[in-house]
Amino acid sequence: MPCGQLDSGASPARYVLGVDVGSTVVKCHVFDRAAAVRGSSCRKVESLYPRPGWVELDPEVLWSQFIGVIKEAVQAAGLHMRQIAGLGISTQRGTFITWHKRTGKPFHNFISWQDLRSAELVNSWNKSLLLKVIHIIFTVLHFVTGNDRYLAPSFLTFSTHQISMKLSWVFKNVHEAEEAAKKNNCCFGTVDTWLLYRLTKGSVYATDYSNASSTGIFEPFTKCWNPTLCYLLSIPMSIYPPVKDTSFNFGSTDSEIFGVPIPIMAVVADQQSAMFGECCFHPGDVKLTMGTGGFWNVNTGERLFAARGSLYPLIGWKIGEEIVYLTEGSISDIGTAIKWAQDIELFTNVDETAEMAQSIADSQGVCFIPGWQVSGDDPYLCASFMGLKSSTNRNHLVRAILESVAFRNKLLYDIIVKKVHIPLRTIRADGGVSNNSFVMQMTSDLINKKIEKPANTDMSSLGAAFLAGLASGFWTDKEQLKKLRRIEAVFEPQKDSEEYRPAMDAWLQAMENSPHW
Repeated sequence: MPCGQLDSGASPARYVLGVDVGSTVVKCHVFDRAAAVRGSSCRKVESLYPRPGWVELDPEVLWSQFIGVIKEAVQAAGLHMRQIAGLGISTQRGTFITWHKRTGKPFHNFISWQDLRSAELVNSWNKSLLLKVIHIIFTVLHFVTGNDRYLAPSFLTFSTHQISMKLSWVFKNVHEAEEAAKKNNCCFGTVDTWLLYRLTKGSVYATDYSNASSTGIFEPFTKCWNPTLCYLLSIPMSIYPPVKDTSFNFGSTDSEIFGVPIPIMAVVADQQSAMFGECCFHPGDVKLTMGTGGFWNVNTGERLFAARGSLYPLIGWKIGEEIVYLTEGSISDIGTAIKWAQDIELFTNVDETAEMAQSIADSQGVCFIPGWQVSGDDPYLCASFMGLKSSTNRNHLVRAILESVAFRNKLLYDIIVKKVHIPLRTIRADGGVSNNSFVMQMTSDLINKKIEKPANTDMSSLGAAFLAGLASGFWTDKEQLKKLRRIEAVFEPQKDSEEYRPAMDAWLQAMENSPHW
């Protein structure tokens, strides 16, 4: 039955849509009131690589994929668009676009969070005298006032992951964007903002607190776009969208798109969405996502922890008067490394990898060095294997890759325990790599904690649906959502972490040597 058409026996709105626009795929799930998936669709995100180190997305292709998965998922569920109570949208963070306010025409493709075009700018700033002066000024301010708001700028460093540097690059290199900004005709948007703009044919220009705080340009303490940072980087303040609640009626899709208007009831950044989908509602709840990258998020409640080393503060979500803060640490190139191993035919199906790793006692001294470190990031660092021997086979290589994921989880967990002074409660994992029993068990052993894995690992989609469902009255409150959680597996420590000490020490030594290569 074609989407957008209504048969005479169509039911009232009894379903919500959760769409996740990720780094590798766009997914849509149709959820019923029991949070069961009634229909799904998935399309691969096609990245563009116009120059070495540049990573882009074609906005028109992404738009087509987004609309396509919604129509396909509703059709797969055997439903009509009029049966949809609301739409929740979860999006990858750190990917952005700018466009002309009057014409809606983009000035460039989406610039991905993985893009390295700002590497020279980043290195120049991080070595600059001005940044050293900023560190001194804010160190003094923090010492005098004791206000954590001044702590993060006291050791501010820039990275290629941050939007700020890439946005500064745009206004230095894209003349049309620079000229439009001078006339107050330039719009900036992360993926959520641009989708809202397109879905409403330009009538809604907004973002939410979770997406705004993930840009690095939005100040979580003041809950405003940061004018000081924008002044330093020559980014005009006029380009930013208004910031709304996460679970909020953003308006409805234009009726021409799906045949009927669908209420857009939530937009949320993907990691915060996964946190909400895991029902990590209480301070001390921990979410571990292992997808393209790895993300550890700790719910810190109403308390905002200033950035400390490789941890940084984020706004998790804002619903009415409630605002929840998170502390996050990230690990790059988890799923990416596994996908690369598949591409070079170390294995055929990703489901084989856990069995391959378990079929041998150890990696025989082989260490996999990811392209990025746990703390800090060297954009020029390449991934590598160390310790290869004539007896090394594909099982050893696969095990080394999976071990590197668990070792990095251990390092980041230890940093969290040391820096975040909140008792940690439940740890819940999601993302495609959480389906790997070897990685899950080894992580549990190393951190000596129980880890829960849900039945549905697409937590970003579920979180977006939960938030949309709350805003539309589809679900009543978070207590009801907690009752809908389904746990598929629980991984409890089975080995003493000391048993892994020789392998982890060898890996750490390899990591120390790798930057000099």
